Amino acid sequence: MTQGPAPRPLSDEALSNLLGKQQFGTLATVKRSGHPHLTTMLYSWDSEARIVRFSTTADRIKVGHLRRDPRAALHVQGGDVWSFAVAEGEAEVSEITRVPGDAVGRELLGMIPQAAKPENEDAFLEQLVAERRVVIRLKVDRLYGTALDING
Repeated sequence: MTQGPAPRPLSDEALSNLLGKQQFGTLATVKRSGHPHLTTMLYSWDSEARIVRFSTTADRIKVGHLRRDPRAALHVQGGDVWSFAVAEGEAEVSEITRVPGDAVGRELLGMIPQAAKPENEDAFLEQLVAERRVVIRLKVDRLYGTALDING
C-alpha cells in the first residue's frame, strides 16, 4: 500500500486569509460535562486584532457555556475538503444591546459586510434590542490548520 501526500501545515498568514475568506464555521464551546458543544455560526474575522466575532442571542446555550468556561475554538473549512483552519482562544460575551444604537448594537452593525448593510439602520438596531443580541468575541491565541495537495 502506498502512502499519499502528507498534509502540510498552513502559515499564520494563510490561516488568517482562510478565516477572512469564509463566513461560516463551527464554534466549539465546553459543556458542563466537559464534552464539546458544536454549532455552525456566521462570523466576522478581525485579523489585526485577532478576534473572531459572532452575533447571537443572550439565551443561547453557547452563551451560558462561555460565561462558565471561556475556552472556545472555531473550525473553518477551506476551499476543499482537504484544508481547514482552527482559531482557539478565550471568548468573552458582551452585555446585551439594550438601547438602539448603543455600543453593542454598533459593534453588531459593524460586523455586517458593507454589501449587506440594512437599508433601515434604525429598524435594524431596534430589532437587535428586541432579540436581546450579544457579541461573542473570541480572542485568538492559536491558529492551526493544514492543506492536502491532491490533484484530481
